[in-house]
Amino acid sequence: MEFQHRLYDLRRKAGMSQEELATVVGVTRQAVQKWESGASKPDMENLTALARYFSVSLDWLITGTEAPPAAPPVQTIVNHYCRQCWEYEYQSQRTLWGLPLVHIHFRDRGLVRARGIIALGNVATGLISCGIFSTGVLSLGVLSLGLLSLGCLAAGLAALGCVAIGTIALGGIALGWLGLGGLVYAVYGAGGVVEATEIAVGAVTHAPLSIGWEGTGSQFFSLQGGPAEVQAAADAIRAACGNHSWLAEFLVSLTNMV
Repeated sequence: MEFQHRLYDLRRKAGMSQEELATVVGVTRQAVQKWESGASKPDMENLTALARYFSVSLDWLITGTEAPPAAPPVQTIVNHYCRQCWEYEYQSQRTLWGLPLVHIHFRDRGLVRARGIIALGNVATGLISCGIFSTGVLSLGVLSLGLLSLGCLAAGLAALGCVAIGTIALGGIALGWLGLGGLVYAVYGAGGVVEATEIAVGAVTHAPLSIGWEGTGSQFFSLQGGPAEVQAAADAIRAACGNHSWLAEFLVSLTNMV
């Protein structure tokens, strides 16, 4: 077996693309392609890096005269140091639905994916995920998407973030069916400046039913109008919410807080 065939076989068994191997060694994908086609061979520095990464001897990699060691177990902790780059990856041996229970994958340059029941990485996907970009049932990240989502930019059934988009959205800027925040656009909203299609409660409001210090709408109740005005606002909220009694009581409680 020639060198290029040994290299291709090692990469294929590791489940890596040419681009991923190139990143580990610190060369271009085209260089790896030429090595595997036999058009060129790596220098001694790159040969050493390849042998170290695949846990084979340099002699075996170059000449094929030694058998490679036994394959490593599924559970691995890998640290790569290459030209001042670093990468860390961990996968648990236990799996569920074909996914590792825990997958952690970080790299200082570029984006690498972590996929598991619990996933942590640059790009994380899992039931519970945390990363720069994350998706999952419970998602935490700079950009996050999930049923319960927390992040600078968060979208989900329930979203909490600087910018939150969801059925229930809480944030500096909140958009949703029920929105709470500094600047809100929602069907039902409460906060500093609120634009709503049904009910708005806040400092400055605009909605068909508007309750606040300042506001406009078909019905406007001023929170500066005293107890009678506040009670009238509460009655109007309960009438407008219809069967959503929990929502009505929640919005009524906010009128006492604003």
